[in-house]
Amino acid sequence: MIWVTWRQHRAQILVTVGFLALLGVLLLGSAVEASRYVAEHAPPGCPGPAVACGDLAVALGQRYDAIYSVFGWMPLVAPALIGAFWGAPLLGREYERGTYRLAWTQSVPVWRWLAVKLSVLGAGVVAGGLLLSLMVSLWRPVFRAGIDSTFGNIGVFNMVGVEPAAWWLYAFALGTLAGTLFRRTMPAMALVVAGVAVTMFALFQLSDYYAEPARTELSGAVLLDDPDARLVSAAWVEPSGREVAEPAHSGCPRRVDAGQSDKNTRAWQACLFGKGYRYAVYYHPPSRFWRFQWTEATILTFASAALGGLAVRRTLRRSG
Repeated sequence: MIWVTWRQHRAQILVTVGFLALLGVLLLGSAVEASRYVAEHAPPGCPGPAVACGDLAVALGQRYDAIYSVFGWMPLVAPALIGAFWGAPLLGREYERGTYRLAWTQSVPVWRWLAVKLSVLGAGVVAGGLLLSLMVSLWRPVFRAGIDSTFGNIGVFNMVGVEPAAWWLYAFALGTLAGTLFRRTMPAMALVVAGVAVTMFALFQLSDYYAEPARTELSGAVLLDDPDARLVSAAWVEPSGREVAEPAHSGCPRRVDAGQSDKNTRAWQACLFGKGYRYAVYYHPPSRFWRFQWTEATILTFASAALGGLAVRRTLRRSG
């Protein structure tokens, strides 16, 4: 059965391996070139908080804008492609072409056919996701040294750690179930793309509740010192201690003039701080990175098991 699985799905496997190999070459080449660029242009003391270090980061961003754009879409596109081209055809193509009538009447029982297919391909999907995570984790520090946003940036968060493996497995299970529902490959592919997008948005909204947010009060700025923290909400704190979304009767006028809005906003905030107002920020610190990784991976793994179980149950009922 393992040999049959390879024969039937070698196109998807080889294309995915080729994609990861090409991506690895792209990452390695850009990292080597960027390292040389940083070594030649980095001012003393970088990485660090100096303005010149920020200018270097901006220059790197402009120089590698095309690569950044690719990775901007990768957290959504990669799982969707796995679900569409690994999961959806697994059973959808068998039904569509009618080959299940032959495959499921041989000496190998249907449950064993399903078990081998799902376990072998599922393991391959998880391995591919972990490999992608490893490559991205090794690549990003070249560009983001000192100003990393692995936790605060949701897109990057979904590309490192165990997240890619969990998302790829979820998309694969969703595609497998979609194939049993529609019994056609193309509609199943469309459902996978929509399902991954909806799930990603839902977990993004849910992630604020993975842990109780930390709270801090700022008395001279409205920004946290740590750019990698994940902001949940914020509010002004009146001198009496009451939290309000917007100070109503503070005595600090807030003007919005064309071309001067940032300057006027900073003056308004300075006036509030001078009158005893504080700014309360609710956030998740970067130290919760692995807690959030494993929480989300657990949710996706249980969802994958449920979707795979439904696909198996539906398939066995139809073959009975």
